[in-house]
Amino acid sequence: MDLIRSTSPRPLSRRLRPLAYGLVAVIGLILMLTWGALQVQVTLAGFLNGESVWSKAQKQAVVDLLGYAQSGDAARLAAFRKNYELLSSDGWARDAIASGHYDRTLIHQAFQRGKILPQAEPGMIFMLRCCTAAPHMGEAVALWRAADGPLRQLDGVAKELSDAYSRGQPDQAWLHWQLDRINGLNNDLEPLTNGFSLEVAQGAIWLGRVLFLAVFLTACVASLLWLRMAQRILSRIRGTEERYSLLFNSAADAILMVDEETGRILEANRTALQWTGRDVDNLTGEELSTFFTPLLHRADGAITGELRTADGELRPVEMRSSVTDWGTRSVRQSILRDITERVNLEQQRRIASEALASIAEGVIIAEADRRVARVNAAHIRMTGFTVQALQGLRFDDLRCLPDGSPLPNSVWDVIEAEGNWVGEVRSRRMDGTSYPELLSISAIRNPEGDVQHYVAVINNISAAKANEQRLQYMAAHDTLTGLANRAEFERRCVQAITTAERERGMAAVVFIDLDAFKAVNDSYTHAIGDHLLVKVAERIVYELGDRGVAGRIGGDEFTVLLSDLHSREQASALAGRLLTVLSAPFAVGDYELALSASIGIACFPLDGTDVPTLITNADAAMYAAKTEERNAFRFYSPRMQADARRRIALASELRKALSESEFRLMYQPTVEMRTGRIVAVEALLRWYHPQRGLIAPGEFIPMAEKLGLIRRIDQWVLQAACEQMSAWDKAGLPPLRMAVNVSANWFGQANFVDEIRMLLESRRLAPERLMLEITEGAILRLGEEMERTLHALHSLGVGVAIDDFGTGYSSMSYLKLRAIDYLKIDQSFVAGLPDDASDGAIVESMLTLCRRLDISPIAEGIETEEQHRFLLRAGCVEGQGFLYSRPVEPDVIAQLLSPGRRQNNSHLRLVPPEAG
Repeated sequence: MDLIRSTSPRPLSRRLRPLAYGLVAVIGLILMLTWGALQVQVTLAGFLNGESVWSKAQKQAVVDLLGYAQSGDAARLAAFRKNYELLSSDGWARDAIASGHYDRTLIHQAFQRGKILPQAEPGMIFMLRCCTAAPHMGEAVALWRAADGPLRQLDGVAKELSDAYSRGQPDQAWLHWQLDRINGLNNDLEPLTNGFSLEVAQGAIWLGRVLFLAVFLTACVASLLWLRMAQRILSRIRGTEERYSLLFNSAADAILMVDEETGRILEANRTALQWTGRDVDNLTGEELSTFFTPLLHRADGAITGELRTADGELRPVEMRSSVTDWGTRSVRQSILRDITERVNLEQQRRIASEALASIAEGVIIAEADRRVARVNAAHIRMTGFTVQALQGLRFDDLRCLPDGSPLPNSVWDVIEAEGNWVGEVRSRRMDGTSYPELLSISAIRNPEGDVQHYVAVINNISAAKANEQRLQYMAAHDTLTGLANRAEFERRCVQAITTAERERGMAAVVFIDLDAFKAVNDSYTHAIGDHLLVKVAERIVYELGDRGVAGRIGGDEFTVLLSDLHSREQASALAGRLLTVLSAPFAVGDYELALSASIGIACFPLDGTDVPTLITNADAAMYAAKTEERNAFRFYSPRMQADARRRIALASELRKALSESEFRLMYQPTVEMRTGRIVAVEALLRWYHPQRGLIAPGEFIPMAEKLGLIRRIDQWVLQAACEQMSAWDKAGLPPLRMAVNVSANWFGQANFVDEIRMLLESRRLAPERLMLEITEGAILRLGEEMERTLHALHSLGVGVAIDDFGTGYSSMSYLKLRAIDYLKIDQSFVAGLPDDASDGAIVESMLTLCRRLDISPIAEGIETEEQHRFLLRAGCVEGQGFLYSRPVEPDVIAQLLSPGRRQNNSHLRLVPPEAG
């Protein structure tokens, strides 16, 4: 068969193959040259486009600089800078590429600024690096470099003009001189720019001619070489027909030459005549399909089918065909081999292989001594062991019980008695790793009942066990910190209580709440807050060690379970250590954050005998620590539970406060410190509970925020304040500015500004008389929404004040916004004046900042004459505090503003009527 193939038309095809390769090489070479020409054209297009952008930028830079020199318009200077940066970037990229030392990322950015096509960048880099000596290219680059000097001079003129305009209106004669300089530099640049454009265009024409000539000459040379090679190959093919005929008739396989177009037999060898029972004359001209029935086309090109013999029987044969040309006729040479014996063997093997391969589980077939004889593909995928790798090994040598011990003899006893054993084992892979496996072993016996083979079926159960463990972990742990979640913590508490009750011991639940964590979320991002919670959890776990269980039950609330205690002092010692480690600064990203914690402790059995009671009482103790001191811990006492119930009742009663009109406004005057006259009042909310009396805002405002009522309260306060202003106006009192505190919850709403506008219009109040106060934390929390709202309020005419300035976690970048009109200096800085040097320095810095930014400062909490005089000397404009007046009822404000009324407080003066 191999001999027939070597002297059949296949050797001819191999001999002609170099011709085909040569032709492919010629075509490929031409295509490569054409592609190269296209790439060069793309590069030239990039050069031309870059030249166009460069020329336009140069001309526009001159125009913008002339415009700036004549008008002083900063926008024209900015436009010049933009074009000059583009020109400088192009020049830098040119010189960097020419030097050979450059960063491709920076070059790519420079090309992007110059609007260079990305496809042209590699070619342009190559030409600027290696082709500056080419015709026209060198001249163009020289002209380009020559333009750098005038451009730098233009930049110098721009800097001189900018400095002059920053000092005021420049002298006209000097400006005319600068205009002449700009025009002169433009006259120097124009021929350089025109010459650069001309050289680039001429270079493109020259390079196009060179490329065409190179492609043409290369194609001619390659074609001549291919024709010469074809002549030599064809001369070697002559004289092969006799050798082919001899081998053709002596072949042991049947060979048929068939017309490719008609399918009729043209010639057959001696073996083909014997198998078909025909002579040459009867067989020639017959269609091959008359004798051969194809059954299967194999991937290797062979066709398996049946050949009809002389006595009518069907002979299984394998046919391989190749096509050749006899003159102008296409002929298929078909070689048929008898495969009767192979078909029988393959049928038996296929049945066994298909049965084995169709099983998704791994299968091992072992001899009676348990040595591996065969494995399927699934086993190889699972373990990496092939049959060759397992030679001489018993399959149970690679497996052990889950605890690491060898498979016991009882396994084989069960198989001997029952014929099968199923169990979980640990199996070793070829790379040395192991995995859990479900193993089923069955015995195959001979007619005498002796074990002939073992069949082991394996299943990798790693994923199932990992999923089971992961689900168990997720069900019991917090996804952020990895601590025990509420359900798991309560389960562990039940176990600890059961043990303590049985052994008459003690257990404790420690409830930890972070102080001012909301300020971190407001001032930074929630992502930073999440990272901080993870850091807190790590410190708690480190400090706790293996002495208890740590959990996170929500938000910034953590719990710790201490079991097997002997005294309450053990719990207090841990609480003290936790306060210490949690008060140390946290490094979170680029920030260093400092906070503290409040801790409550409830002990079993003194403070509760079940888990819900212990957690509730520990929470109550924590709240007491937070309310009384912060950064402290408290043990539970029954009074704390009463306080907790009072908070719950407060939440319920707060919902009715708005509808029952239990809220009232008090007004505290703001005075002009230099003259002492009242210029504004601040509306302060008070809740007069029908049973409890006056409730301070610090007690119910956080509750309102948690219940989602703060927006409704804000709206009520603003509406009541505007109504009071309208009432004072109708009473003929001088108009005052009204300051109202607004929460971030309402300030960040999309319709906030519209609501303010409609309220002012309905009361016929000037927007300038309303000042809205918002804290630093709220500004940073709202981000871009805050900036849009501030600009909208500024356009409306409503003033905005930053309340409690200097106490939040913030930068001062927002002070650059023109919409910020007032800055309220927090009373924590005023309290130490004038004796505390640090407070004095901080306040003076704030006032200097306000003067520079044209922001009106308002000092809060002024209580002494010394504080008043210090702030007045430091330049504070307005002040507010008990020195002037406490928050008072509206009628008191009306009395203070009444014309002709003399005040006992020397710092208060009436607002003159004409000021309104």
